[in-house]
Amino acid sequence: MTPPLVPEPPPPAPTAPVPDADRPRTPTPLPWTGRGERVDKVLLGLIALSGLLPLVLLPLIPALVSSHPALLEFVRGSTASIINMGARARIGEASIVAAVLLGIPSLMMFDWVYWWAGRRWGDGVFVWLLGGDGPKTDQRIARLHRAEARFGPFAVVLAYILPVPSALIYAAVGEGGMRLGFFLALDLLGTLLWTALLSGAGYAFGHDAVNVAHAVARYGLWATLILVAFVFLRVRARGR
Repeated sequence: MTPPLVPEPPPPAPTAPVPDADRPRTPTPLPWTGRGERVDKVLLGLIALSGLLPLVLLPLIPALVSSHPALLEFVRGSTASIINMGARARIGEASIVAAVLLGIPSLMMFDWVYWWAGRRWGDGVFVWLLGGDGPKTDQRIARLHRAEARFGPFAVVLAYILPVPSALIYAAVGEGGMRLGFFLALDLLGTLLWTALLSGAGYAFGHDAVNVAHAVARYGLWATLILVAFVFLRVRARGR
């Protein structure tokens, strides 16, 4: 007796392809391809230093904001330190010219590094700074290139005001071929504009801003230590 035929199971339904927008980004550990040269490692170290230095100098704010405000602005060049100097110029404790100029060196200290990164690594620096490869990154890079081609010099001057990280702007104009001397001149103009705006704001606030600075000097050290400890614990937790 012939055994009954068992019908074959239907073939599995084809799996729908995952749209590119839903694919996870490929992490990009380094902004260059292949084996990096010494200059690449130096450049990467300078970029890391530009992010680490403000954190290291954070305890100087409560220590110097009231006793040595000019030194604080010169060393750190933060928004608060420039506004503080502008406010002290209003009450006769500082010069408004010093308030405008002292923060420029620290603010511009690493700008040329990002210009150099864009010149050397091209689009690789944008993929690295934006967190990895993917469709959204490609779209952002395309928009950045269009903006650089259309508004490059003006974007450098307005880098502190535009809603785009200034590092991306500096890297974009470097990748776009802007000469270093021209970039530094535009960067100086933009930084001068920014410090003038902040100093003017501090000058308008006057005594109120100075009172805030005194409060920071009195109580800010503990808040700074707590913030540093919090950042340290977060970084350590991510590393595990």
